[in-house]
Amino acid sequence: MTPKTLILRTAGTNCDGETAFAFERAGATCEKLHVNRVLENPKLLEGYQILAIPGGFSYGDDIAAGRIFANQIQHHLGDAMRRFVEAGKPIIGICNGFQVLVKTELLPGSLAGKVGQTCTLTHNDSGRFIDRWVKLAPRGQKCIWTEGLSPIELPIAHGEGKFVPANEPVRRALWDNDQVALVYDGENPNGSTDNIAGVCDATGLVFGLMPHPERHVDPIQHPAWTRMASLPAEGQGLQIFRNAVRHVVGMGV
Repeated sequence: MTPKTLILRTAGTNCDGETAFAFERAGATCEKLHVNRVLENPKLLEGYQILAIPGGFSYGDDIAAGRIFANQIQHHLGDAMRRFVEAGKPIIGICNGFQVLVKTELLPGSLAGKVGQTCTLTHNDSGRFIDRWVKLAPRGQKCIWTEGLSPIELPIAHGEGKFVPANEPVRRALWDNDQVALVYDGENPNGSTDNIAGVCDATGLVFGLMPHPERHVDPIQHPAWTRMASLPAEGQGLQIFRNAVRHVVGMGV
């Protein structure tokens, strides 16, 4: 079985090509569709085993990063995407895609008695756009996307990447429920609470992160590759995509 991945894009999306390439390197086939095609026929989602919302600046990040795209999903595709997850199919949101998912009810989901949006991604503490490489460490066991992941380095490129839970009970619940999947290891580039760089939902299938794993699927994408004693076979971000493909193949969804 070769899993089929839907790359959901809209005006302002600009990482759909790299995301599709990463999934193809990981063993999936990909199709890039504008959200309007899915809004016309939400049943299209049933033909895919993996869903990805890539990075970029959807709708110019008007109002707030990812807000307009999130509203489209929440009000018109929410039920279809919940059925997607209930079928055991994974979803990933990268950078702007993460911003989209946290502004819906999909990620991280209801926590500590709070329903609806339970977290947000807001302006970096620096007050400016950040574009650099960062060190990351996996956390927890629930997220299928980070299973077996070692500490890695990935690039970030965002202006609104500071992860903030709605309140202290939500923050504690994220850890208690094993929904913190990835943290900044060392430097916290944007001021995120508890150094959080990525979270999953209660099922472990829906995963969002600010760093860009699709930009490190080949070792020569790392800025220090010429100084490495030996070149790895692949970039460190590729395992995240491999994990989703392996999950789908193993579950037969």
